[in-house]
Amino acid sequence: MSNRKAALAVLLLVPFLLASSPEGEAHEPATSGMLGKVINFAVLFGGLTFALRKPARNFLEKRTRDIQASLDEAREARIQAEARLEGARRRIASLADEVAQLGRDAEVEGLAGKDRIKALAEKEALRIRTFTQQEIDLQLKAGIQELKEYTADLAASLAEARMKGRITPAAQSDLIDKSIERLADLHEERRSG
Repeated sequence: MSNRKAALAVLLLVPFLLASSPEGEAHEPATSGMLGKVINFAVLFGGLTFALRKPARNFLEKRTRDIQASLDEAREARIQAEARLEGARRRIASLADEVAQLGRDAEVEGLAGKDRIKALAEKEALRIRTFTQQEIDLQLKAGIQELKEYTADLAASLAEARMKGRITPAAQSDLIDKSIERLADLHEERRSG
């Protein structure tokens, strides 16, 4: 450190030594003016270098660390981007398989749905056929019943017409009397029984 202090002292004293010249000296030669400027420049540049060396070194070291950190971050970001790119490539490759699998699944579901609809349609057709057959049977029974009633009415009408033609008032009176006697006998049997 003492070397530094000595160098700094020399650099600071040189301009004062050069500036002090004997009085009454006539003009200086042109080379000495130029030499003074060069020495002033060297002293100024040396002094600035000496004074700014530590801050400049710190700045440059910090800048180097920042650049190195930026390079490390960029390298890490590149590695991560490459990993994401590889992941995306794998996903894209698997998408084709997934699309094919989805197509197969949709086809299987479609066939299952078709079979389910077909089974429901057959069940509904059977239900309609059963209902139709029941309706036909009911209509047939109702028609047969109506036909029986009509036949009974017709038979009763025909029997009544025949009986009216065959039964005379005397025979009718005789039938009524016989019916009354039978009812009286039945009534007596029940009372005694």
